[in-house]
Amino acid sequence: MATISAASNAARPAAFLDRDGVLNVDHGYVHRPDQITWNAGAAEAVRLLNTAGYLVIVVTNQSGVARGFYDETAVKELHAYMREELARNGARVDAFYYCPHHPEGTVAAYAVACRCRKPGIGLLERAARDFAIDRARSVLIGDTDADMEAARAFGIAGLRFDALTESLATLVRRLLGAQAG
Repeated sequence: MATISAASNAARPAAFLDRDGVLNVDHGYVHRPDQITWNAGAAEAVRLLNTAGYLVIVVTNQSGVARGFYDETAVKELHAYMREELARNGARVDAFYYCPHHPEGTVAAYAVACRCRKPGIGLLERAARDFAIDRARSVLIGDTDADMEAARAFGIAGLRFDALTESLATLVRRLLGAQAG
């Protein structure tokens, strides 16, 4: 349930980004490219994180799979589209991880409670197995309580993002400035 680019052996900080509500506007069950509306500063934020040496890893709950609204192929195709669009703007996502489960799902194979659904930390743990991550310098940027709970449970900083009050690039600049000072 991940799409990964090449990993390095040297431990690096990771910026875990939620998808819907952080990178793009959460229109509800977004699963096609024509539904993507990028949040202000999304590509710039990813570029800034790339330049600062962060792994950029998207971690997203996708209960629409469990609810039968779309399948895992749609999720993977959307993530490929997002990766390409960001790359066109000089920004790189190192990996996408998603949870297709929901305990109240209508698709039996996905109607389960699991550790990968945030606030569970299964997606973060999977990323830590796939990449050498410096947890002490890592952060999860999210827009929900579940995102902040996952960050706490994984032992990394959590930054709450509100697309209505600032751009993602502004938040990332503040993060990078705080770490530099």
